[in-house]
Amino acid sequence: MSDATASVPSVPSRGRVLVTGATGYLGGRLVPRLLDAGWTVRVLARNPAKLRDVPWADRVEVAEGDLLDADAVARAVDGVAVLYYLVHSMGSGGGESFEETEGRSARNVARAAKDAGVGRIVYLGGLHPDQEELSPHLRSRREVGRILLGSGVPTAVLQAGVIIGSGSTSFEMIRHLTEVLPYMPAPKWVRNFIQPIAVRDVLHYLIAAAELPAEVSRTFDLGGPDVLRYGQMMNGYAVEAGLHQRPIASLPVLTPWLAAHWVNLVTPVPRSLARPIIASLQYECVAREHDIDAHIPPPEGGLTSYRRAVRLALERMRDGEVETSWQDATVQGAPANPLPSDPDWAGHTVYVDARSATTSVPPERVWPVIEGIGGDNGWYSLATAWAIRGLMDRIVGGIGLRRGRRDATRLRQGDAVDFWRVEEIEPGHLLRLRAEMKLPGRAWLELRVSPADGGSLYEQRAIFFPKGLGGRLYWWAVLPFHAFIFPGMAKRIAQTAERD
Repeated sequence: MSDATASVPSVPSRGRVLVTGATGYLGGRLVPRLLDAGWTVRVLARNPAKLRDVPWADRVEVAEGDLLDADAVARAVDGVAVLYYLVHSMGSGGGESFEETEGRSARNVARAAKDAGVGRIVYLGGLHPDQEELSPHLRSRREVGRILLGSGVPTAVLQAGVIIGSGSTSFEMIRHLTEVLPYMPAPKWVRNFIQPIAVRDVLHYLIAAAELPAEVSRTFDLGGPDVLRYGQMMNGYAVEAGLHQRPIASLPVLTPWLAAHWVNLVTPVPRSLARPIIASLQYECVAREHDIDAHIPPPEGGLTSYRRAVRLALERMRDGEVETSWQDATVQGAPANPLPSDPDWAGHTVYVDARSATTSVPPERVWPVIEGIGGDNGWYSLATAWAIRGLMDRIVGGIGLRRGRRDATRLRQGDAVDFWRVEEIEPGHLLRLRAEMKLPGRAWLELRVSPADGGSLYEQRAIFFPKGLGGRLYWWAVLPFHAFIFPGMAKRIAQTAERD
């Protein structure tokens, strides 16, 4: 059974909803369940191409735009009955803090929803204590809730605890910290009480909140049936994963900044995502009220216990059926622009390392090897060199190689592959990966296969646009390593296709 299954009735069409954040962890799970519940769904996305390969792509309307663009938001909310606000910024550009960015986005949505006559806003915020001094992450979520509640549109602000499900950031932090470390030196916040909730239960409340009566406009605390210390959550995971329970030592000197670096080194979660989560864990986040029960009945069979949520997540991982993942979120600071077109490279200074190999098997035999690259399959050359490059990236706050893949054999546009992102995929022919490691420039790795002389021609290009002198020095520094890594990579991909 899915760890994200939400009980929804089968009903006739209920009108149109707009989902913001549909490319994210929860949005990507909510959309198909809203469709199955009879809603017509429109999604707002900055990059609609990221939705091209999702299973429900042909069942939704796609509006292109950004929440910071008031005109785009106004167009997207036109004719909408319910608006889901599932977007959270971890950082922004232009010298603006992510709190300011989130505030501007929320005000745009509040204004547009009121003007368009939207009947209901549903916002997923975070469970937090009732105090003024909060981490920037929790403070921003609280402020967004206040802005939406003040819009004049009936609003349900669902304040959820730590979300546990296959692919969630919190679950992946717990999983890797527990599996990697036999002994856990940890900040003092491991003794704080928090109230986790299964992703399937969050989806249950999100879907039902769309039909709350208009007079209901308020915050609701959401938490699962268990109130646990973070250390207890780690050892609960250990039991479900068949591991020995881990001794945990609380260290008061481990600040949130240092703890984020520690998590960055030990887990695949990058520092940019770990830092706001860890800062939030400094507080005891337990539901202060259960008023939601008076408006939305709990899921059939009751709320999911923490241990069962972990068990369901592990089952989904073993079955290779992780529906969405924290990996779907674009890494802060990573280049978002696609590779400029050949041959003039749009005026950029560009360095290219091009390799090729021929093979006697047809392209349909080579393509599965290309599509399966990264993750457990590795990069087909000098695994130690790739591991060192991944470690170097983690030391400077990057994501390293531990991020892996969502699916071991299939890729779709927008998927993460270790420290790359799938920018373009033409099944059977082309895979273009955009680098998301820390670099003094922008980089891509392009793999393609085509028919040739009764077999196949495999072509591979590493492309780098340097930034300033540092970028140029970086390319020349790594060039000797490319001379070993990339020829062997091309050769072994061709050999693997022939052998398989």
